[in-house]
Amino acid sequence: YNDTNALRYFPQIRDLALAEKLEEAEIMTDEHFYGVPRAQQAYEPIGNLLLSFEDVGNARDYRRELDLETGVAKISYTAGDAILTREVFASYPDRVLVMHISGDKPGRVSVEARMKSPYLDASTEMPGRLVINGSWKKVGEETNWLIAPVQGQGLKFQTELVAWPQGGSSEAVNGTLRIQKADAVTFILTIATSYLNYTNIGGDPPALCRQILSRAAAKDYATLRQRHEADFRGLMSRVHLNVGDASLNQKPTDERLKAVRAAGSDANLEALVFQFGRYLLAASSRAGGQPANLQGIWNEDVLPPWGSKYTININTEMNYWPVEETNLSECHLPLFDALRDLAQSGAITAREHYDVGGWVLHHNFDLWRGTAPINASNHGIWQTGGAWLSTHLWEHYLFTGDLEFLHATAYPLMKGAALFFVDALVKDPKTGFLYTGPSNSPEQGGLVMGPTMDREIVRTLFGETIAAARALNVDAGLRERLTAMRRQIAPLEIGQYGQLQEWMEDTDDPKNQHRHVSHLWAVYPGSEITPFGTPELFKAAQQSLIFRGDAATGWSMGWKLNLWARFLDGDHAYRIMRNLVTPASDAKPAKAGVYKNLFDAHPPFQIDGNFGATAGVAEMLLQSDDPYGTPTSLTAVQSGEAAFLHLLPALPAALATGKVSGLVARGGFQVALDWRNGKLVKATIAARQSKPLKVRYAGKEIEVQAKAGQTYTFGPDLKAL
Repeated sequence: YNDTNALRYFPQIRDLALAEKLEEAEIMTDEHFYGVPRAQQAYEPIGNLLLSFEDVGNARDYRRELDLETGVAKISYTAGDAILTREVFASYPDRVLVMHISGDKPGRVSVEARMKSPYLDASTEMPGRLVINGSWKKVGEETNWLIAPVQGQGLKFQTELVAWPQGGSSEAVNGTLRIQKADAVTFILTIATSYLNYTNIGGDPPALCRQILSRAAAKDYATLRQRHEADFRGLMSRVHLNVGDASLNQKPTDERLKAVRAAGSDANLEALVFQFGRYLLAASSRAGGQPANLQGIWNEDVLPPWGSKYTININTEMNYWPVEETNLSECHLPLFDALRDLAQSGAITAREHYDVGGWVLHHNFDLWRGTAPINASNHGIWQTGGAWLSTHLWEHYLFTGDLEFLHATAYPLMKGAALFFVDALVKDPKTGFLYTGPSNSPEQGGLVMGPTMDREIVRTLFGETIAAARALNVDAGLRERLTAMRRQIAPLEIGQYGQLQEWMEDTDDPKNQHRHVSHLWAVYPGSEITPFGTPELFKAAQQSLIFRGDAATGWSMGWKLNLWARFLDGDHAYRIMRNLVTPASDAKPAKAGVYKNLFDAHPPFQIDGNFGATAGVAEMLLQSDDPYGTPTSLTAVQSGEAAFLHLLPALPAALATGKVSGLVARGGFQVALDWRNGKLVKATIAARQSKPLKVRYAGKEIEVQAKAGQTYTFGPDLKAL
């Protein structure tokens, strides 16, 4: 995607921006500084599996359910005098989609199955099996400016559907598998593409499908289900949250949503939304696959919203906010695999667009690891996407203590991201401080120099890279250089309205209620602005959030929920949660809220709001950032040398009584909490690492020299039980 001519123009663009000729800088950027093309590729659906049933015109007692613990979806209904049941799951261990259809009376299952794809090249049927082959191609005349209009040889795929009937008859004809009067039938579906990596699409989809299906064929339905459930339950059962009335789980979700909208109380619905976010993460981000994108993996459109790719000025990161704290650490791995690729392509972009070292990533990437600027100058020229994603590497280390991961994966990527800014930071001619630019404060304000969010991210990246190098005892010279440059990065400022300034200049509009709250990054997910370390900045950041208001799109409410939790205001955080968990229209575009299946309506559907809600609930119950940190400090907690647990830091009155178990804190501590009438009853903390641990609750703090393998139990006064 890089434009090899971009470098000819970058010095002029930067000089214009430094001279505050921003409109001229934007014009030159729009003409000369984007990738080629200036958009990226979309994540596409293979197609649909279509089922046609006999004798269901008078169906009744229809019920659809999803078991979040096992990852099995179930549909049941009565047709005539028989109850028909469909059970569906996508098996990570066996790489197949499995559907089992059965009746409670013999010979009552009659169904036709066929497949449909916008990219179909050929289809084949044979006894008990359907096969479709296809390849990426332009479909239809409609276009979308956010999706690159590239033609040429693309990915190839094969999809195979196999039927295992019990009793009755089976035939394959005219692209259809026809099952008649069976007692039950199991359909096994698998898909393979020619994708090997982002530079090689020479794989063999038919061979891979045969390999997968031959392994699946050696197991019966019960075995396939048992293997799937053991895998999925192994993730989901780690965390349990009990609040509200659990008996309401027997009530249809759409009715519960309507009751909440009518000002009813259903704290258990928030617990369901919390676990649903964990389910979506476990179902969309597993080792060996791609990271969860803007729709997770659930895109049905040929021209999906925003290309259903990776937008990294908030959305992709939000997908992974709950991953460590809610005990799904291995679901982080696909993101780290993508970062290895992005560091390679981003090094080329750094060289060809900026003539600097290290690697850079702007506000979007796709399967082909595009790292060049795209779309438009008012949001696409943003240098800190890779830096932000690199902070996830350090977070994974803080939660796991995995030194091998830090050595082999995290530190090389963090170092490369930091080296870009070692070369690319410029000196502000007015103040002499270092800052980025030209850049943006996503996604507003146009092209500027040194937006607050950039400075927060780069300062954090430098600090974490220093800490990582120190933990590994490497690169002493680089540590010194980063330490010196970190002190020179322009500081955070409080503006004329008592707000945290979003830009170098004090130009914030207190009436601006934009969905992005970019300059509050240092509160969450960062930790530069803290309640006890930087009380004045903490108050100013809170004022900025008040200016922005509570109403927003789904993902924006997800961010605001976490921010209010970090501001230790549980009731305000819960108000945002209630706004997020309200019914949205089924129409496209819908109003913000959630659909009846609890997907975030954004609008339209976008999955990050679901993950933001899960992270926000966890932040209300447990925080493990250092509440005494400052922008210039690198505390023992931030460097991984100590740990800090803040118990029930933002507990709302609406969740006055409950229990949670399995949450994880930085330092690897696993935490269970029991509270009643808004007060802690018991905290149980299991240590995975040996290090100093501070525990805070209700204004009181204690310190423990925690030892790995030990469990510590405290009462409401933080005395050992």
